[in-house]
Amino acid sequence: MTTSRRTLLKSMVAGATAAPFSLLAASSTQSACNKPAKVWPPGVEGQRKADLGNGTFLNPIVSGDHPDPTILKDGDDYYMTFSSFYSYPGLIIWHSKDLVNWAPIGPTLTTSLGVIWAVDLCKHDDRYFIYIPADPKGEGWSIYAIWADDIAGPWSEPVNLHIDGCIDPGHIVGENGKRYLFVNGIRKIRLTDDGLATDGELEMAYDPWRYPSDWIVENFAPEGPKLFRHNDWFYLVTAVGGTAGPVTGHMVIAARSKSIHGPWEHCPHNPLVRTQSEQEPWWSKGHATVVQGPEGDWWMVYHGYENGFRTLGRQTLLEPIEWREDGWFYATGGDLSKPLPKPTRKALSTSGFALSDDFSQNKFGIQWSFHNPRPEEMARVRYGDKALLLSAHGSSPADSAPLTCPVSDRAYEIEVAMTLSDNTNTEAGILLFYNHKAYVGLGFTQKVLKLYQYSEELKWAGRPINNREVRFKLTNNRHVVTYHYSFDNGKTWHLHGTRMEVSGMHHNVFGGFLSLKVALYCTGEGSVTLRDFQYRAIEETL
Repeated sequence: MTTSRRTLLKSMVAGATAAPFSLLAASSTQSACNKPAKVWPPGVEGQRKADLGNGTFLNPIVSGDHPDPTILKDGDDYYMTFSSFYSYPGLIIWHSKDLVNWAPIGPTLTTSLGVIWAVDLCKHDDRYFIYIPADPKGEGWSIYAIWADDIAGPWSEPVNLHIDGCIDPGHIVGENGKRYLFVNGIRKIRLTDDGLATDGELEMAYDPWRYPSDWIVENFAPEGPKLFRHNDWFYLVTAVGGTAGPVTGHMVIAARSKSIHGPWEHCPHNPLVRTQSEQEPWWSKGHATVVQGPEGDWWMVYHGYENGFRTLGRQTLLEPIEWREDGWFYATGGDLSKPLPKPTRKALSTSGFALSDDFSQNKFGIQWSFHNPRPEEMARVRYGDKALLLSAHGSSPADSAPLTCPVSDRAYEIEVAMTLSDNTNTEAGILLFYNHKAYVGLGFTQKVLKLYQYSEELKWAGRPINNREVRFKLTNNRHVVTYHYSFDNGKTWHLHGTRMEVSGMHHNVFGGFLSLKVALYCTGEGSVTLRDFQYRAIEETL
């Protein structure tokens, strides 16, 4: 880090310490009169973006549900992917040149492996690898691998490495030139030179540093090992404390060794990162990867929940670190409530992408994905002239395998036009969907407009209609959901008389580490034709 940038960073962090909470991300308990001003600049469709345009940025660097970030520096390029859980196509690769502005390239995984947790993206001998923990048959976790000679693909089919009962792989090449995976525990196993099979037994690698027993955490849970080499040392970065639960639980710790086989020395200033109180803008911070920036300085990328907005899932955060004379790195970003100097002042990368979709091109794996699909799920989709035809599956949203779209703003509005096939048993609609046990939304058949709340149909709220075509508008304004519907493609709107508050639809209530997504569904028989999907972030008014 240059002297000028270090001085600027220190002054900004000092300012963050003294900053009033009105500049921090809002708690859901704040009243309207105390609601903080919006401090993120609007990007495409008004979506918030990190780059402030003046040489600084404000976290998150990738907003919305992008947990367990794994990042690869490849020359002047950076690539990153995240846990994709039940979404397929999944494991989308994102690209940046400045660590702040990110845009998706495309998915890497189309074959369903069930739920996907924290993966590791790496490069070895000019080949890209992603190591994936998965449990495709519900019979126990294993580690799988996919590979590609080009980051944009095509990517291989998954290879089962048969590392049973393990999650959170982290790849490293040892001082002997051999490849290893570290996994939760913290354990390690040697790989063959091609990285597609094991070459040894799973063994304990490191007994992690333990926090004081009176700290408020979820559980010890050593996981997410990420390794890198700097000077003469191997550094091991680990998450402990539990991923969700109490906001002060998750944290980042480090250790170092001259050999991949240890012994490992605890960092004397552990934890490097930890949420200290519920007043901070980012909760449950942890699961970090260390990476060198474009100008030679160093950074940590990790995830956290936004204060008051657990429904958005864990979002991706960037914090500067500083190497000191003792050979350890120190996190220097503060509580991330204020802007920080960018890794480079050059405008190198584009940021985000439009979610509005006229269905003139295939955006599966970039925007759209099925939730927990069957192997044949993509057969339900057919593109037409600026339209997408979605065949029916299931009997209600609870078993529908809906088409989902992640969102990243705290207030937004969605519109979509739907036309049912000429089948009286067809139902379709729009949802805010966490999982099959947690969703709200509107649906319709040719005869009735339906309301779903608390993951079930409210029969008393049904309204008789006689129409195969409906345009829906769904507004989520800081967790308060309002519905409109139109029978003339938006010329005349009807306000639905029932609203819903959805702040409780998150992991600490329903489990699964997911986020609340926009979803489109079709059930029963027949199909629905989707047209003119529109997304726009709106000014927060509550």
